[in-house]
Amino acid sequence: MADDDVKILVLREIAAGFDTHDLDRIMAHFTDDCVFEAPRGPETFGRRVEGWAAVRAAFADRFAGIPDVRYTDDSHFVATDRGVSEWLLSGTTVDGTRIEVRGCDIWTFRGDKVALKNSFWKIRA
Repeated sequence: MADDDVKILVLREIAAGFDTHDLDRIMAHFTDDCVFEAPRGPETFGRRVEGWAAVRAAFADRFAGIPDVRYTDDSHFVATDRGVSEWLLSGTTVDGTRIEVRGCDIWTFRGDKVALKNSFWKIRA
């Protein structure tokens, strides 16, 4: 199996982990020094979370803040050490706000593990 094909499988596994709220399934594919750049935050890159444990905690916070969150309608492509995933996030926040947004992640791989997950959301206005 070609390198890019393996990475596509990794992205599909991560998407399935997000859809089922399975942190172990997600984090099995991240490097120890991984970085997550969240779509919201005070900086131009959103909010940067660094390190495996901190990234895991940030994902757990997402599931806690949107307990019924679903990630569906996903598609992926990879070119060498970079990849892109598109998806539909839907759910209801703990304060009762309904969310449905298209988004994407731009991934940077180190080997077959994710070193950077850079997330973007379409914000409805």
